[in-house]
Amino acid sequence: MGEWDELMLSSPSRRCVWVNGPIIVGAGPSGLAVAACLKEQGVPFVILERADCVASLWQNRTYDRLKLHLPKQFCQLPGLPFPDHYPDYPTKQQFVDYVVSYTVFNDIHPRFNQSVQSARFDRTSGLWRVRAAETGTRGAEVEYIGRWLVVATGENAERVVPEIAGLDAEFGGRVAHVADYKSGEKYAGKRVLVVGCGNSGMEVCLDLCDHNAFPAMVVRDSVHVLPREVLGKSTFEMAVFLLKWLPLWLVDKILLLLAWLVLGNVEKFGLKRPSAGPLELKNTQGRTPVLDTGALGKIRSGKIKVVPAIKRFSPGKAEFVDGRELEIDSVIFATGYRSNVPQWLQESELFGKDGFPKMPFPNGWKGKSGLYAVGFTRRGLSGASSDAVRIAKDIGRVWKEETRQTKRLVACHRRCISQI
Repeated sequence: MGEWDELMLSSPSRRCVWVNGPIIVGAGPSGLAVAACLKEQGVPFVILERADCVASLWQNRTYDRLKLHLPKQFCQLPGLPFPDHYPDYPTKQQFVDYVVSYTVFNDIHPRFNQSVQSARFDRTSGLWRVRAAETGTRGAEVEYIGRWLVVATGENAERVVPEIAGLDAEFGGRVAHVADYKSGEKYAGKRVLVVGCGNSGMEVCLDLCDHNAFPAMVVRDSVHVLPREVLGKSTFEMAVFLLKWLPLWLVDKILLLLAWLVLGNVEKFGLKRPSAGPLELKNTQGRTPVLDTGALGKIRSGKIKVVPAIKRFSPGKAEFVDGRELEIDSVIFATGYRSNVPQWLQESELFGKDGFPKMPFPNGWKGKSGLYAVGFTRRGLSGASSDAVRIAKDIGRVWKEETRQTKRLVACHRRCISQI
């Protein structure tokens, strides 16, 4: 039996497929990591992807200047390190090339253009039933049936755009999400309001400056800004090392002290600092610290304006909660993404209403009835890789035991037949 076998073809637009192993939903880095680890365990699988390529978020919805925010050794996938000639912080294209080569290296063949509509556990049969629509084939549907389901659609499946008064009816300028932004070339000479002050918001503002645009950045919430490196050493790498010996609260204080020594007091530029430390905030709320790559210098010089939350839009203007108004030509929402798991996964005790596992890292990778989650750790690629290894080992253990039992049953059956 292969990785999948068609059981029934009831009509040209609907068929049923038995999966001889786990069904993996999502062919991003997380799903591919699970697939590679399952290969190593000798477990067959099917991987479903709604786009027409692997790592579609990286290939289709990221800006050109993007680089990995963490050093490459923390972002490599299981079983294949980054090439030695890659820089410490690989570019977007280098990372895409790495993921594609990872797919080829591990002989992974996702089923593309499979948009999962629903997944439910059939308690009568003890199997998962995953219904997918084949995009581009006039609504043809396939139902995949298997014992295990691995959810690998990730934290960034759907873009988030807030509703703000006057944006649709009155503003009249160009409005985009950062998922559609490639570079600041089209914004040269324009006044651009960037909504959001995370890593994406900061880097888009920096890119706009480099293309002679005039950005203003909305800072609604408090944010930790840390230097990406201190004395040539990665801040993240330093934090990982310190956590081996010191409690989290003390490492947080050390990071904040280093940030103050390197960056100075950023609050005077309108960047409010949260009361919790950067690591504590990451663990409790999933809010990632901003690693500065040059935007803070532009804020100091006034080339990037910092403004508070938006009250409403009017023709060619934005009004803020402090009463100020700003004339603008375009708006870019760097307001992030969200999980889409609640839209298609039915009756799951593993995931909460927000589409994230209810149990915090490192305990959110496994649910009941053969359900697993990978890529929801809020720790980037390093968290996804560790969960992928756990999942593959857990499924592999059951798979090997059942395979041994099946072989014993077959051998027993043959002996009985030979004695008749």
